[in-house]
Amino acid sequence: MRREIPIAICFLAGIFYTLELFIPHRQVLSIFETVRQWAQILIAFAYVLAIANILRVNFHAIQKNQRDWPYKVVLIVSLFFMITLGIFFGGIGEGTIFDWVYYHAQYPLQSTMFALLAFFIASAAFRAFRIRTLEAALLAVTAVLVMIGRVPVGEELWNNFPDFTEWIMNVPQLAGKRAIMIGAALGAISTALKVLTGLERTYLGGE
Repeated sequence: MRREIPIAICFLAGIFYTLELFIPHRQVLSIFETVRQWAQILIAFAYVLAIANILRVNFHAIQKNQRDWPYKVVLIVSLFFMITLGIFFGGIGEGTIFDWVYYHAQYPLQSTMFALLAFFIASAAFRAFRIRTLEAALLAVTAVLVMIGRVPVGEELWNNFPDFTEWIMNVPQLAGKRAIMIGAALGAISTALKVLTGLERTYLGGE
């Protein structure tokens, strides 16, 4: 029963949300609103469990003096620091200390991390461009044209370079993107049906 009950709950929840989309009846919408409020309560408890798990894992790593344990200390201190600011120092609204710390500390650090990530992605893509086939050659040439057209030097080389780059993004790139999105959507639908029918049970663990 430990597996049948979660599968039944998943099936009923999936059917209910499907009916809410295709049968927008007033009674169904009312029930959906109630279920949505229950979901918000469950999400709040999930956050509590997530925080407890973060503390458990990181405290264990600190006690064992594992690698990079000082960063785990910073994580725990920052967690309690932001929680304290949000609860006892005016909330999280605009103009609060929490808001100031977020936009003057976390936001710049986050932007820096994304910039470093973009650099490493570009570096990996450059190393991966080994032109051995026609498809790889088309990919490399298109990438170079788009990158040149996105910077001011492209317009200096040719006035219509930005327009040409825009055409690449809006016609061939968009066509391929839509094909990939359609394939991903079909895959998501297939996976959802497998979960609803109980064929996919990996989320239960062990299967």
